[in-house]
Amino acid sequence: MFTLPRLTARLAAVASFAALLAAACSPDSTGPSNSALLANRQGGGGGGGTPASSFTVLAQAAVSCSGGSITGDVGTFQATPPGAITLVGCLVNGSTHIGDAAAVAAFNAFLAQYDALAPLPGDCDLAHTLLSTIPASITLSPGVYCTGAALTASTVTLTLDAGGNANATWLFKIGSPGPAGTGALTGTDFAVVLANGAQACNVTWWVSQAVTMTRGAFQGNILAGAAISMSAGTLNGNAWAGAKADASGVRVGDVTFTEGTTVVGCAAVGGGKGDDGDDDDNDGDHGHGDKDHHKHHHDRDKDNDRDKHHDRDNDRNHGDNHGDRES
Repeated sequence: MFTLPRLTARLAAVASFAALLAAACSPDSTGPSNSALLANRQGGGGGGGTPASSFTVLAQAAVSCSGGSITGDVGTFQATPPGAITLVGCLVNGSTHIGDAAAVAAFNAFLAQYDALAPLPGDCDLAHTLLSTIPASITLSPGVYCTGAALTASTVTLTLDAGGNANATWLFKIGSPGPAGTGALTGTDFAVVLANGAQACNVTWWVSQAVTMTRGAFQGNILAGAAISMSAGTLNGNAWAGAKADASGVRVGDVTFTEGTTVVGCAAVGGGKGDDGDDDDNDGDHGHGDKDHHKHHHDRDKDNDRDKHHDRDNDRNHGDNHGDRES
């Protein structure tokens, strides 16, 4: 098992995360020993965790989406102006927050998490250090992976193999920390594939600067120091941008989705459950959980109809059954 004592020690200093990290560390994870880093399910939370947990999209000042959809809440740190959420033919299955108390608290929690996950010397050994360009399709087991510079992926597939453990975690650290740190994530026709129980909400991408994706099928939560831009692709996870301050303390980072990008946040699927859609416990979540829950009841009612001989009895039995389930 890959241990990161320095990173664990640093996390211990983040008081706002202490209780959360202690409660969520899983002994059966096949990921690194610092799996508590991801105890918040990379912001998924599913109702618990930090204030950022319920937000699919967070930006420093502006969010724009055209021709696509976002499942989950959307927020900006800045109030109007310059804070703005611009939707053109984009469906948001959640609530929007422009610089209100919920968005500010969420963004501050994002900043704390971004700082806590920042790269430290010794985080990754040679086996867990990636080239700045992914030259061919590869498969990675759970763990913490680093790049000393930017990461570029074009027309390749990255497979994350959990080995049958749905609690397995991945943490990618792209670039270097601090105001002068560099390192962007750029992908074109870049597909991230989950295998053998891997969950999108158990994958985190810490990026020093901007993230730019074109026609990608991306999995995991993005914590970007600068802007996030996605075009004609999909994202299963959260997109949080603008964490990094320059030498003068100014933070800049907008989130832009164009050409029908589809985004489903971790809160929408009950953080840590990934894409399995089995989220009946989160009936109040935005997104597919409610649809699956109602479909389940509808199928039950259809079965009852087939088993009964009289429509009136059917209606009464359906009403009674529905009442029993609700109680």
